Amino acid sequence: MNLERGLPPGVPQPARPGSMLNPTTYDFPVIQEFVTGAWADKIIRGDPALEPACIAAAQRLVDRGAVAITANCGFFIRHQAAVAAAVNVPVMTSSLLLLPALLRQLPKAAKIALLTADSTHLDEGLLGVDDPIERARVVIGGIEGGELWQNEMKRPPPITDVASVEKDVVACVTRLRVSHPEIAAILFECTAFPMVAPAIRRLTKLPIYDITTLCKMALESIATSSH
Repeated sequence: MNLERGLPPGVPQPARPGSMLNPTTYDFPVIQEFVTGAWADKIIRGDPALEPACIAAAQRLVDRGAVAITANCGFFIRHQAAVAAAVNVPVMTSSLLLLPALLRQLPKAAKIALLTADSTHLDEGLLGVDDPIERARVVIGGIEGGELWQNEMKRPPPITDVASVEKDVVACVTRLRVSHPEIAAILFECTAFPMVAPAIRRLTKLPIYDITTLCKMALESIATSSH
């Protein structure tokens, strides 16, 4: 199901509660394939050379029985079209796919906070929102420079404590809400953020969406006989 980045095959990944790697997150089995060369810094910056490796990993997942494919970094959105064209199962490389739909769910005066691991590389073209009026409703904040970001830039990346991730996300959300009180929902781009989503929901009392939201929707549309 999952296109993995950051560590080579054979290195175990932490499947912490709430993580997209934890099968209990979806009540559905999770299998992984590693995308060759897909270190976080290369994915975030956007390396077109990764695309063939993404396609190959997705095809291996399908060969192993995957009924849907996602990716363990929201910046894989750059390869969404190519991967979707290469396999015959639903492909959800990023929670950013939700953004246009979420904008339509809210009043025109409301804004969405988009939280990312690195706002300096979240190009306009990745948002899927062409209308400048709608684009103005998207407020972007990042945690670049924080502990998670620093760890993910290393090869291999050390595991970041969930409390540290929560601290950085809380700080970012707080800054954005002070500057933009019209924020009515939050979308997490980073696939590490779902682990702290419950805490941020309690803090903000706002709807929060992430990659697991998208995955659950896709998996619920697939017949239970696919388990």
